Amino acid sequence: MYIEGIEKNLIKITENINKEEFIYDLLSVYGHPKSTITRLKRGDYNQSKRHNEVLWKKKLYFHKVQDKDPHSVIDDLTKGPNANKLRPRFIIVTDFQLFLALDTKTKETLDIDIKRLSHHTDFFLPWTGQEKSEIGNENPADIKAAERMGKLYDIVINDNPELRENETGRHFLNLFFSRLLFCFFAEDAGIFEENQFTKSIDSHTRKDGSDLAEYLEKLFTVLNLEKRSAVPEYLKSFPYVNGDLFSDEFPIPNLSQKARKIIIDSGELNWASINPDILGSMLQAVVHQTERAEIGMHYTSVTNIMKVIKPLFLDDLYEELEKAEQNEKKLEKLLDQIYKIKIFDPACGSGNFLVISYKELSRLEIEIFKKLQDLNFDKWSIAKSGVRLNQFYGIEIDDFAHETAKVSLWLAQHQMNLFFEEVFGKSLPTLPLKETGRIVCYNSTRIDWQKVCPKENDDHIYVLGNPPYAGARRQTEDQKSDMDIVFRNIKGYRNLDY
Repeated sequence: MYIEGIEKNLIKITENINKEEFIYDLLSVYGHPKSTITRLKRGDYNQSKRHNEVLWKKKLYFHKVQDKDPHSVIDDLTKGPNANKLRPRFIIVTDFQLFLALDTKTKETLDIDIKRLSHHTDFFLPWTGQEKSEIGNENPADIKAAERMGKLYDIVINDNPELRENETGRHFLNLFFSRLLFCFFAEDAGIFEENQFTKSIDSHTRKDGSDLAEYLEKLFTVLNLEKRSAVPEYLKSFPYVNGDLFSDEFPIPNLSQKARKIIIDSGELNWASINPDILGSMLQAVVHQTERAEIGMHYTSVTNIMKVIKPLFLDDLYEELEKAEQNEKKLEKLLDQIYKIKIFDPACGSGNFLVISYKELSRLEIEIFKKLQDLNFDKWSIAKSGVRLNQFYGIEIDDFAHETAKVSLWLAQHQMNLFFEEVFGKSLPTLPLKETGRIVCYNSTRIDWQKVCPKENDDHIYVLGNPPYAGARRQTEDQKSDMDIVFRNIKGYRNLDY
Protein backbone atom coordinates (compact mmCIF):
# COMPACT_ATOMS: atom_id res chain seq x y z
CA MET A 1 0.00 0.00 0.00
CA TYR A 2 1.84 3.08 -1.27
CA ILE A 3 1.09 6.79 -1.04
CA GLU A 4 0.75 7.39 -4.78
CA GLY A 5 -1.81 4.59 -5.09
CA ILE A 6 -3.80 5.89 -2.12
CA GLU A 7 -3.85 9.41 -3.55
CA LYS A 8 -5.09 8.21 -6.94
CA ASN A 9 -7.90 6.17 -5.39
CA LEU A 10 -8.96 8.98 -3.05
CA ILE A 11 -9.41 11.22 -6.08
CA LYS A 12 -11.65 8.57 -7.65
CA ILE A 13 -13.97 8.13 -4.66
CA THR A 14 -14.28 11.89 -3.98
CA GLU A 15 -14.90 12.93 -7.60
CA ASN A 16 -17.84 10.53 -7.94
CA ILE A 17 -19.18 10.14 -4.43
CA ASN A 18 -21.46 7.20 -3.66
CA LYS A 19 -22.95 8.24 -0.32
CA GLU A 20 -24.06 4.73 0.62
CA GLU A 21 -20.70 3.15 -0.22
CA PHE A 22 -18.32 6.01 0.60
CA ILE A 23 -17.02 4.79 3.93
CA TYR A 24 -16.49 1.28 2.56
CA ASP A 25 -14.70 2.74 -0.46
CA LEU A 26 -12.46 4.73 1.91
CA LEU A 27 -11.57 1.61 3.90
CA SER A 28 -10.81 -0.23 0.65
CA VAL A 29 -8.46 2.55 -0.44
CA TYR A 30 -6.39 1.93 2.70
CA GLY A 31 -6.06 -1.79 2.07
CA HIS A 32 -8.88 -3.39 4.05
CA PRO A 33 -9.73 -6.68 2.31
CA LYS A 34 -13.06 -7.10 0.50
CA SER A 35 -14.12 -9.94 2.78
CA THR A 36 -13.61 -7.76 5.88
CA ILE A 37 -15.61 -4.90 4.34
CA THR A 38 -18.39 -7.34 3.40
CA ARG A 39 -18.62 -8.52 7.00
CA LEU A 40 -18.66 -4.90 8.18
CA LYS A 41 -21.55 -4.14 5.80
CA ARG A 42 -23.66 -7.05 7.00
CA GLY A 43 -23.15 -6.06 10.64
CA ASP A 44 -20.58 -8.57 11.91
CA TYR A 45 -18.25 -5.76 13.00
CA ASN A 46 -20.61 -2.76 13.01
CA GLN A 47 -21.65 -2.01 16.60
CA SER A 48 -24.11 0.72 15.59
CA LYS A 49 -27.74 0.08 14.68
CA ARG A 50 -28.23 3.51 13.09
CA HIS A 51 -28.59 3.58 9.32
CA ASN A 52 -26.26 6.57 9.01
CA GLU A 53 -23.42 5.21 11.18
CA VAL A 54 -20.61 2.67 11.10
CA LEU A 55 -19.00 1.90 14.47
CA TRP A 56 -16.07 -0.54 14.28
CA LYS A 57 -14.21 -1.27 17.50
CA LYS A 58 -10.71 0.30 17.64
CA LYS A 59 -10.94 1.25 13.95
CA LEU A 60 -13.68 3.69 13.01
CA TYR A 61 -16.69 5.76 14.07
CA PHE A 62 -18.34 7.13 10.90
CA HIS A 63 -21.44 9.33 10.85
CA LYS A 64 -23.31 10.84 7.88
CA VAL A 65 -25.16 14.09 8.59
CA GLN A 66 -27.92 15.93 6.80
CA ASP A 67 -29.23 19.38 7.78
CA LYS A 68 -26.88 19.49 10.79
CA ASP A 69 -23.58 21.19 11.51
CA PRO A 70 -20.88 18.47 11.22
CA HIS A 71 -18.76 20.32 13.80
CA SER A 72 -21.31 19.97 16.59
CA VAL A 73 -21.95 16.34 15.66
CA ILE A 74 -18.28 15.31 15.81
CA ASP A 75 -17.93 17.04 19.18
CA ASP A 76 -20.88 15.04 20.53
CA LEU A 77 -19.54 11.75 19.15
CA THR A 78 -16.08 12.37 20.57
CA LYS A 79 -17.48 12.91 24.07
CA GLY A 80 -20.07 10.17 23.80
CA PRO A 81 -20.08 6.68 25.37
CA ASN A 82 -19.37 4.81 22.12
CA ALA A 83 -16.04 6.60 21.59
CA ASN A 84 -14.99 5.94 25.19
CA LYS A 85 -16.07 2.30 25.23
CA LEU A 86 -14.99 1.08 21.76
CA ARG A 87 -12.02 3.44 21.32
CA PRO A 88 -12.16 3.88 17.51
CA ARG A 89 -8.89 5.17 16.06
CA PHE A 90 -10.74 7.59 13.76
CA ILE A 91 -13.98 9.51 14.15
CA ILE A 92 -15.34 10.82 10.83
CA VAL A 93 -18.35 13.06 10.21
CA THR A 94 -19.37 14.33 6.77
CA ASP A 95 -22.29 15.83 4.87
CA PHE A 96 -20.30 15.01 1.69
CA GLN A 97 -19.30 18.62 1.31
CA LEU A 98 -17.42 19.14 4.56
CA PHE A 99 -15.24 16.27 5.77
CA LEU A 100 -14.26 16.24 9.45
CA ALA A 101 -12.04 13.64 11.06
CA LEU A 102 -10.27 13.12 14.40
CA ASP A 103 -7.35 10.79 15.04
CA THR A 104 -8.09 9.82 18.64
CA LYS A 105 -4.51 8.69 19.27
CA THR A 106 -2.54 11.68 17.95
CA LYS A 107 -5.39 14.23 18.39
CA GLU A 108 -4.80 15.44 14.84
CA THR A 109 -7.88 16.71 12.98
CA LEU A 110 -9.11 17.30 9.47
CA ASP A 111 -11.64 20.01 8.57
CA ILE A 112 -11.65 20.18 4.78
CA ASP A 113 -13.75 20.18 1.64
CA ILE A 114 -14.24 16.50 0.87
CA LYS A 115 -12.80 17.05 -2.63
CA ARG A 116 -9.43 17.80 -0.99
CA LEU A 117 -9.19 14.48 0.82
CA SER A 118 -6.52 13.27 -1.61
CA HIS A 119 -4.24 16.06 -0.31
CA HIS A 120 -4.20 14.34 3.09
CA THR A 121 -3.27 10.79 2.16
CA ASP A 122 -1.18 10.26 5.31
CA PHE A 123 -4.03 10.96 7.75
CA PHE A 124 -5.47 7.42 7.70
CA LEU A 125 -2.16 5.57 7.24
CA PRO A 126 -2.47 3.89 10.67
CA TRP A 127 -5.12 1.66 9.06
CA THR A 128 -2.26 0.20 7.02
CA GLY A 129 0.00 -0.19 10.06
CA GLN A 130 2.13 2.82 9.15
CA GLU A 131 2.04 5.74 11.54
CA LYS A 132 2.02 9.15 9.88
CA SER A 133 5.28 10.28 11.42
CA GLU A 134 7.09 7.51 9.54
CA ILE A 135 6.79 9.42 6.28
CA GLY A 136 7.16 12.92 7.64
CA ASN A 137 10.41 14.80 7.71
CA GLU A 138 10.29 15.69 11.39
CA ASN A 139 8.68 13.96 14.35
CA PRO A 140 8.81 16.17 17.49
CA ALA A 141 9.34 13.13 19.74
CA ASP A 142 12.38 12.07 17.71
CA ILE A 143 13.85 15.57 17.80
CA LYS A 144 13.40 15.94 21.57
CA ALA A 145 14.88 12.50 22.21
CA ALA A 146 17.86 13.30 20.00
CA GLU A 147 18.48 16.55 21.86
CA ARG A 148 18.33 14.81 25.27
CA MET A 149 20.69 12.04 24.19
CA GLY A 150 23.07 14.58 22.67
CA LYS A 151 23.23 16.55 25.93
CA LEU A 152 23.71 13.40 27.98
CA TYR A 153 26.47 12.19 25.66
CA ASP A 154 28.36 15.47 26.02
CA ILE A 155 28.02 15.42 29.83
CA VAL A 156 29.21 11.82 30.11
CA ILE A 157 32.20 12.48 27.84
CA ASN A 158 33.07 15.60 29.81
CA ASP A 159 32.91 13.65 33.10
CA ASN A 160 34.82 10.68 31.65
CA PRO A 161 37.40 12.15 29.22
CA GLU A 162 39.35 8.88 29.18
CA LEU A 163 36.50 7.28 27.17
CA ARG A 164 37.58 9.32 24.15
CA GLU A 165 41.11 8.00 24.27
CA ASN A 166 40.74 4.31 23.47
CA GLU A 167 38.59 2.01 21.39
CA THR A 168 37.54 -0.15 24.35
CA GLY A 169 36.25 2.87 26.28
CA ARG A 170 34.25 4.09 23.29
CA HIS A 171 32.76 0.61 22.82
CA PHE A 172 31.61 0.52 26.45
CA LEU A 173 30.05 3.96 26.03
CA ASN A 174 28.24 2.81 22.88
CA LEU A 175 26.83 -0.24 24.67
CA PHE A 176 25.75 1.96 27.56
CA PHE A 177 23.76 4.29 25.31
CA SER A 178 22.21 1.37 23.42
CA ARG A 179 20.94 -0.03 26.70
CA LEU A 180 19.59 3.35 27.78
CA LEU A 181 17.69 3.69 24.50
CA PHE A 182 16.12 0.26 24.97
CA CYS A 183 15.11 0.98 28.58
CA PHE A 184 13.54 4.35 27.71
CA PHE A 185 11.54 2.73 24.92
CA ALA A 186 10.64 -0.33 27.04
CA GLU A 187 9.02 1.66 29.85
CA ASP A 188 6.74 3.53 27.41
CA ALA A 189 5.91 0.69 25.01
CA GLY A 190 4.60 -1.89 27.47
CA ILE A 191 7.78 -3.99 27.63
CA PHE A 192 8.51 -2.73 31.17
CA GLU A 193 5.89 -1.32 33.53
CA GLU A 194 5.01 2.31 32.80
CA ASN A 195 7.93 4.62 33.73
CA GLN A 196 9.52 1.72 35.61
CA PHE A 197 13.09 2.48 34.53
CA THR A 198 13.22 6.20 35.34
CA LYS A 199 11.10 5.86 38.50
CA SER A 200 13.48 3.22 39.82
CA ILE A 201 16.45 5.54 39.28
CA ASP A 202 14.63 8.42 40.96
CA SER A 203 13.67 6.25 43.96
CA HIS A 204 16.83 4.23 44.51
CA THR A 205 19.77 6.51 43.73
CA ARG A 206 21.21 9.63 45.33
CA LYS A 207 20.46 13.02 43.80
CA ASP A 208 24.16 13.75 43.29
CA GLY A 209 24.46 10.73 40.98
CA SER A 210 27.28 9.22 43.01
CA ASP A 211 25.72 5.74 43.15
CA LEU A 212 23.91 5.78 39.77
CA ALA A 213 26.62 3.88 37.86
CA GLU A 214 26.59 1.13 40.53
CA TYR A 215 22.78 0.95 40.40
CA LEU A 216 22.66 0.68 36.60
CA GLU A 217 25.36 -1.99 36.66
CA LYS A 218 23.16 -4.08 38.99
CA LEU A 219 20.03 -3.43 36.92
CA PHE A 220 21.67 -4.39 33.63
CA THR A 221 22.89 -7.62 35.23
CA VAL A 222 19.37 -8.42 36.49
CA LEU A 223 17.84 -7.83 33.05
CA ASN A 224 20.00 -10.70 31.80
CA LEU A 225 18.98 -13.11 34.60
CA GLU A 226 16.15 -15.57 34.16
CA LYS A 227 16.45 -16.97 37.71
CA ARG A 228 16.13 -14.25 40.35
CA SER A 229 16.72 -15.94 43.73
CA ALA A 230 19.60 -13.65 44.78
CA VAL A 231 18.23 -10.44 43.23
CA PRO A 232 17.35 -7.44 45.46
CA GLU A 233 13.57 -7.03 45.89
CA TYR A 234 13.51 -3.58 44.28
CA LEU A 235 14.90 -5.04 41.02
CA LYS A 236 12.88 -8.29 40.86
CA SER A 237 9.92 -6.67 39.11
CA PHE A 238 12.01 -5.93 36.02
CA PRO A 239 11.48 -8.59 33.32
CA TYR A 240 14.05 -10.96 31.89
CA VAL A 241 15.21 -9.44 28.58
CA ASN A 242 17.86 -11.81 27.12
CA GLY A 243 18.72 -11.38 23.41
CA ASP A 244 22.38 -10.60 24.26
CA LEU A 245 21.52 -6.93 24.81
CA PHE A 246 22.50 -7.15 28.49
CA SER A 247 24.75 -10.22 28.37
CA ASP A 248 28.14 -8.47 28.47
CA GLU A 249 29.32 -6.90 31.70
CA PHE A 250 31.31 -3.68 31.42
CA PRO A 251 32.08 -0.69 33.65
CA ILE A 252 29.39 2.00 33.59
CA PRO A 253 30.84 5.52 33.17
CA ASN A 254 30.81 7.88 36.13
CA LEU A 255 27.49 9.74 36.17
CA SER A 256 27.10 13.17 37.72
CA GLN A 257 24.08 14.96 39.16
CA LYS A 258 23.50 16.57 35.73
CA ALA A 259 23.60 13.20 33.98
CA ARG A 260 21.14 11.70 36.48
CA LYS A 261 18.73 14.62 36.02
CA ILE A 262 18.74 14.30 32.21
CA ILE A 263 18.15 10.53 32.43
CA ILE A 264 15.17 11.02 34.77
CA ASP A 265 13.81 13.98 32.78
CA SER A 266 14.06 11.89 29.60
CA GLY A 267 11.41 9.61 31.08
CA GLU A 268 8.89 12.39 30.47
CA LEU A 269 9.19 11.89 26.70
CA ASN A 270 6.95 9.43 24.88
CA TRP A 271 9.63 7.02 23.68
CA ALA A 272 7.03 4.62 22.29
CA SER A 273 6.24 7.13 19.53
CA ILE A 274 9.87 7.32 18.42
CA ASN A 275 10.47 5.58 15.11
CA PRO A 276 13.16 2.88 15.15
CA ASP A 277 13.83 3.59 11.48
CA ILE A 278 15.05 7.11 12.26
CA LEU A 279 17.22 6.24 15.23
CA GLY A 280 19.94 7.13 12.72
CA SER A 281 19.03 10.78 13.11
CA MET A 282 19.24 10.37 16.88
CA LEU A 283 22.68 8.87 16.39
CA GLN A 284 23.75 11.93 14.41
CA ALA A 285 22.76 14.13 17.35
CA VAL A 286 24.74 11.99 19.77
CA VAL A 287 27.95 11.37 17.84
CA HIS A 288 30.15 14.39 17.19
CA GLN A 289 30.13 15.98 13.76
CA THR A 290 33.82 15.31 13.13
CA GLU A 291 33.40 11.61 13.83
CA ARG A 292 30.43 11.41 11.47
CA ALA A 293 32.29 13.14 8.67
CA GLU A 294 35.22 10.78 8.95
CA ILE A 295 33.18 7.65 8.32
CA GLY A 296 30.56 9.09 5.99
CA MET A 297 27.66 8.23 8.28
CA HIS A 298 24.35 9.69 7.16
CA TYR A 299 20.62 9.18 7.47
CA THR A 300 18.40 7.98 4.62
CA SER A 301 14.72 8.98 4.79
CA VAL A 302 11.90 6.43 4.73
CA THR A 303 10.72 7.86 1.40
CA ASN A 304 14.11 7.23 -0.23
CA ILE A 305 14.42 3.79 1.34
CA MET A 306 11.05 2.86 -0.19
CA LYS A 307 12.37 3.97 -3.59
CA VAL A 308 15.00 1.26 -3.23
CA ILE A 309 13.09 -1.64 -1.71
CA LYS A 310 9.91 -1.32 -3.78
CA PRO A 311 11.47 -2.08 -7.19
CA LEU A 312 14.06 -4.43 -5.65
CA PHE A 313 11.61 -6.90 -4.11
CA LEU A 314 8.46 -5.38 -2.58
CA ASP A 315 6.57 -4.56 -5.80
CA ASP A 316 7.08 -8.12 -7.06
CA LEU A 317 5.78 -9.58 -3.80
CA TYR A 318 2.64 -7.45 -3.89
CA GLU A 319 2.14 -8.43 -7.52
CA GLU A 320 2.29 -12.09 -6.40
CA LEU A 321 -0.29 -11.26 -3.72
CA GLU A 322 -2.64 -9.86 -6.37
CA LYS A 323 -2.14 -12.90 -8.60
CA ALA A 324 -2.85 -15.27 -5.71
CA GLU A 325 -6.30 -13.69 -5.26
CA GLN A 326 -8.45 -16.33 -3.46
CA ASN A 327 -6.06 -19.25 -3.94
CA GLU A 328 -5.03 -20.65 -0.55
CA LYS A 329 -2.09 -22.67 -1.88
CA LYS A 330 -0.65 -19.67 -3.71
CA LEU A 331 -0.97 -17.54 -0.58
CA GLU A 332 0.80 -20.20 1.50
CA LYS A 333 3.55 -20.36 -1.11
CA LEU A 334 3.96 -16.57 -0.92
CA LEU A 335 4.31 -16.77 2.88
CA ASP A 336 7.02 -19.40 2.45
CA GLN A 337 8.75 -17.15 -0.09
CA ILE A 338 8.80 -14.25 2.39
CA TYR A 339 10.33 -16.44 5.09
CA LYS A 340 13.20 -17.41 2.76
CA ILE A 341 14.18 -13.82 2.02
CA LYS A 342 17.39 -12.40 3.43
CA ILE A 343 18.00 -8.64 3.45
CA PHE A 344 21.66 -7.60 3.51
CA ASP A 345 22.98 -4.05 3.89
CA PRO A 346 26.81 -4.01 3.77
CA ALA A 347 26.97 -0.40 5.02
CA CYS A 348 23.94 -0.46 7.29
CA GLY A 349 24.63 2.51 9.58
CA SER A 350 22.03 2.43 12.34
CA GLY A 351 19.87 0.00 10.39
CA ASN A 352 17.35 2.21 8.56
CA PHE A 353 17.13 0.01 5.45
CA LEU A 354 16.89 -3.18 7.52
CA VAL A 355 14.19 -1.79 9.82
CA ILE A 356 11.99 -0.54 6.97
CA SER A 357 12.44 -3.82 5.08
CA TYR A 358 11.44 -5.75 8.21
CA LYS A 359 8.34 -3.61 8.72
CA GLU A 360 7.25 -3.85 5.08
CA LEU A 361 7.64 -7.64 4.96
CA SER A 362 5.64 -7.85 8.22
CA ARG A 363 2.87 -5.69 6.74
CA LEU A 364 2.74 -7.88 3.64
CA GLU A 365 2.57 -10.98 5.84
CA ILE A 366 -0.43 -9.46 7.67
CA GLU A 367 -2.21 -8.86 4.35
CA ILE A 368 -1.64 -12.52 3.39
CA PHE A 369 -2.97 -13.76 6.74
CA LYS A 370 -6.09 -11.57 6.30
CA LYS A 371 -6.81 -13.24 2.97
CA LEU A 372 -6.13 -16.71 4.36
CA GLN A 373 -8.50 -16.13 7.27
CA ASP A 374 -11.20 -14.97 4.89
CA LEU A 375 -10.76 -18.17 2.86
CA ASN A 376 -10.40 -20.69 5.70
CA PHE A 377 -10.83 -19.15 9.13
CA ASP A 378 -10.77 -22.43 11.05
CA LYS A 379 -7.34 -23.30 9.68
CA TRP A 380 -5.86 -19.78 9.94
CA SER A 381 -7.67 -18.43 13.02
CA ILE A 382 -4.33 -18.24 14.85
CA ALA A 383 -1.98 -16.07 12.80
CA LYS A 384 1.59 -15.97 14.08
CA SER A 385 4.30 -13.96 12.41
CA GLY A 386 7.07 -15.97 10.80
CA VAL A 387 9.19 -12.97 9.74
CA ARG A 388 12.34 -13.28 11.86
CA LEU A 389 14.99 -10.74 12.75
CA ASN A 390 17.68 -13.23 11.75
CA GLN A 391 16.61 -12.70 8.13
CA PHE A 392 18.29 -9.27 8.29
CA TYR A 393 22.05 -8.89 7.89
CA GLY A 394 24.34 -5.90 8.01
CA ILE A 395 27.94 -4.73 8.21
CA GLU A 396 28.76 -1.43 9.90
CA ILE A 397 32.21 -0.01 10.60
CA ASP A 398 31.05 2.36 13.36
CA ASP A 399 30.53 0.62 16.69
CA PHE A 400 27.85 2.99 17.98
CA ALA A 401 25.80 2.71 14.78
CA HIS A 402 26.27 -1.07 14.84
CA GLU A 403 24.85 -1.30 18.37
CA THR A 404 22.01 1.07 17.50
CA ALA A 405 21.06 -1.04 14.46
CA LYS A 406 20.53 -4.09 16.68
CA VAL A 407 18.38 -2.14 19.15
CA SER A 408 16.41 -0.54 16.29
CA LEU A 409 15.44 -3.97 14.95
CA TRP A 410 14.29 -5.09 18.40
CA LEU A 411 12.14 -1.98 18.80
CA ALA A 412 10.68 -2.40 15.30
CA GLN A 413 9.83 -6.02 16.13
CA HIS A 414 7.94 -4.92 19.24
CA GLN A 415 5.98 -2.30 17.30
CA MET A 416 5.00 -4.82 14.62
CA ASN A 417 4.02 -7.33 17.36
CA LEU A 418 1.62 -4.71 18.72
CA PHE A 419 0.18 -4.10 15.25
CA PHE A 420 -0.17 -7.87 14.71
CA GLU A 421 -2.10 -8.04 17.99
CA GLU A 422 -4.31 -5.12 16.97
CA VAL A 423 -5.24 -6.85 13.70
CA PHE A 424 -5.53 -10.48 14.85
CA GLY A 425 -5.98 -10.25 18.62
CA LYS A 426 -2.80 -12.22 19.37
CA SER A 427 0.91 -11.85 18.74
CA LEU A 428 4.23 -13.33 19.74
CA PRO A 429 5.56 -11.97 23.07
CA THR A 430 8.40 -9.45 22.77
CA LEU A 431 10.25 -10.74 25.84
CA PRO A 432 12.47 -12.52 26.35
CA LEU A 433 14.32 -11.34 23.24
CA LYS A 434 15.20 -14.46 21.29
CA GLU A 435 17.14 -13.17 18.33
CA THR A 436 18.62 -10.10 16.74
CA GLY A 437 19.56 -8.98 13.30
CA ARG A 438 22.90 -10.40 12.16
CA ILE A 439 24.79 -7.11 12.38
CA VAL A 440 28.60 -7.30 12.23
CA CYS A 441 30.89 -4.45 13.27
CA TYR A 442 33.58 -4.45 10.60
CA ASN A 443 34.89 -2.68 7.52
CA SER A 444 32.73 -4.06 4.69
CA THR A 445 35.55 -3.65 2.16
CA ARG A 446 37.75 -6.04 4.16
CA ILE A 447 35.41 -8.90 5.01
CA ASP A 448 33.95 -11.75 2.98
CA TRP A 449 30.25 -10.85 2.59
CA GLN A 450 29.28 -14.50 2.15
CA LYS A 451 30.58 -15.22 5.66
CA VAL A 452 28.32 -12.49 7.04
CA CYS A 453 25.25 -13.41 4.97
CA PRO A 454 25.65 -16.99 3.70
CA LYS A 455 23.55 -18.34 0.83
CA GLU A 456 21.75 -21.44 2.04
CA ASN A 457 19.35 -23.76 0.21
CA ASP A 458 16.82 -21.68 -1.74
CA ASP A 459 17.33 -18.37 0.08
CA HIS A 460 16.67 -15.16 -1.82
CA ILE A 461 19.27 -12.56 -0.79
CA TYR A 462 18.68 -8.89 -1.57
CA VAL A 463 21.67 -6.54 -1.18
CA LEU A 464 20.72 -2.91 -0.61
CA GLY A 465 21.73 0.23 1.25
CA ASN A 466 23.22 3.68 0.91
CA PRO A 467 26.99 3.42 1.40
CA PRO A 468 29.25 6.46 1.92
CA TYR A 469 30.35 8.38 -1.16
CA ALA A 470 33.72 10.03 -0.82
CA GLY A 471 34.46 10.68 -4.49
CA ALA A 472 37.82 9.87 -6.05
CA ARG A 473 39.82 12.77 -4.60
CA ARG A 474 38.44 13.26 -1.06
CA GLN A 475 39.18 9.83 0.37
CA THR A 476 40.92 9.34 3.70
CA GLU A 477 44.07 7.24 3.88
CA ASP A 478 42.03 4.30 5.19
CA GLN A 479 39.57 4.62 2.30
CA LYS A 480 42.42 4.72 -0.21
CA SER A 481 43.75 1.56 1.37
CA ASP A 482 40.27 -0.01 1.07
CA MET A 483 40.29 0.78 -2.65
CA ASP A 484 43.73 -0.82 -3.02
CA ILE A 485 42.52 -4.04 -1.38
CA VAL A 486 39.34 -4.34 -3.46
CA PHE A 487 40.54 -3.08 -6.86
CA ARG A 488 44.32 -3.58 -6.93
CA ASN A 489 44.17 -5.52 -10.24
CA ILE A 490 41.77 -3.10 -11.95
CA LYS A 491 43.35 -0.45 -14.18
CA GLY A 492 42.38 3.16 -13.31
CA TYR A 493 40.58 2.28 -10.08
CA ARG A 494 41.93 5.38 -8.34
CA ASN A 495 39.52 7.44 -10.43
CA LEU A 496 36.51 5.54 -9.07
CA ASP A 497 34.12 7.05 -6.52
CA TYR A 498 34.59 5.46 -3.11
